[in-house]
Amino acid sequence: MLINLVLLAVGLVAPIITLKKFILIENTFSVFSGAIGLINENHIFLFILIAGFSIVLPLLKIAVLYKLLSLQGNKAAQLERYLHWMHLYGKWAMLDVFVVAVLIVAVKLGAIVSVELHYGLYAFAASVILTMYITARVVSLTGNATRDSDNILGE
Repeated sequence: MLINLVLLAVGLVAPIITLKKFILIENTFSVFSGAIGLINENHIFLFILIAGFSIVLPLLKIAVLYKLLSLQGNKAAQLERYLHWMHLYGKWAMLDVFVVAVLIVAVKLGAIVSVELHYGLYAFAASVILTMYITARVVSLTGNATRDSDNILGE
């Protein structure tokens, strides 16, 4: 979980792309600086979309995963609640990657713009993939634990 949180932090603040126009103009963006740039330019809807799906939602997913992993004992009600939240978040799991991908594709369409990818994009993508893996593992383990306790109670 700590590695995942570090990857997400790096992915949000490290440069993800550099745009070069006419060889003279060069802009480098991170997810965070891009979101701040949107709000500075009064693109409130796009800011909410990018910040919500690329910053807030991944942080919420990590927080819920942490809560799931830190549950001790047989707290079935809490376990079910956190699994429900993970199920809801899981529906949006790829949207944060999609947002960054759309940004890159949109920029690459410009004939006079070249795009250079940076390590922030890879850290962000690694965090999303690691979150998906941890989520699948936790759901699998909790499913096995729930079935085992049902079997013990049923016998």
